[in-house]
Amino acid sequence: MKHRKQHEPTPVRRSIDGGGSSSASPESTPAAPPASSAQLDPARFRDPRRRLARRITQRIFLHGLAYRTIRRTVVTHPAAAALDGPCIVVANHSSHLDAPLVLGSVPPRIRRDLATGVAADYFFTAPHKRLFTELIFNAFPVDRTGTGANRGLSKQLLKADVPLLVFPEGTRSRTGRMASFKIGAAGLAKAVGVPVLPVALIGAHEAMPYGTRWPRRGRPRVVVAVGEPLVAQPKEPTAAFNGRIEASVRALYAEHRPRIDG
Repeated sequence: MKHRKQHEPTPVRRSIDGGGSSSASPESTPAAPPASSAQLDPARFRDPRRRLARRITQRIFLHGLAYRTIRRTVVTHPAAAALDGPCIVVANHSSHLDAPLVLGSVPPRIRRDLATGVAADYFFTAPHKRLFTELIFNAFPVDRTGTGANRGLSKQLLKADVPLLVFPEGTRSRTGRMASFKIGAAGLAKAVGVPVLPVALIGAHEAMPYGTRWPRRGRPRVVVAVGEPLVAQPKEPTAAFNGRIEASVRALYAEHRPRIDG
């Protein structure tokens, strides 16, 4: 088994910021993202017309459809409710319900322009996919090849006061168990100087497990726990900050799991 060089960024860190090495094998390398996904103007993610269209579409899709299939409970830390300005929302990832749950459950000031990173080589290759993800999720393209086609876009968005949603596990859990967090979100938050908002999604995997296309019958219960914002301490190593972020999400999960099991 080959070990990645110590100075080489992890794939998640590369993909979030659109840089780094592209030395993966041809079999595991995603297709190059379309040229139209590069060099997007950050202002479009806060455009009032797009914001209005997104609000209407989210109300139809989230409140009119997705949330009618589950029983959602939202618990929010007071400091999260008071948070203003750009931040990085991080959450555990075990279901296709996750992004819709976060989008409809974080405080309104964050929710309004929250942008979700999606794979450019999949969601930005066809007009209908791109339109749907942009309308619902205010999506920004992530270059999974590591070639730099979208280099620095995430930093530009944060500097333009656009909050980002990141799933630091890197992929959906197939079992519902939380995997270790990659350091991409922690490193990005430190680089730009923005807080991280931890979110625990409890019951989403049971409601819509990996491989299913629709939530289970009976309106299963799901809890969205929005925790206290975290800020990197001066000279705090990125790995240590990432550890605090992961520990916060796990603590939120453990604290509110009884709402599902009880």
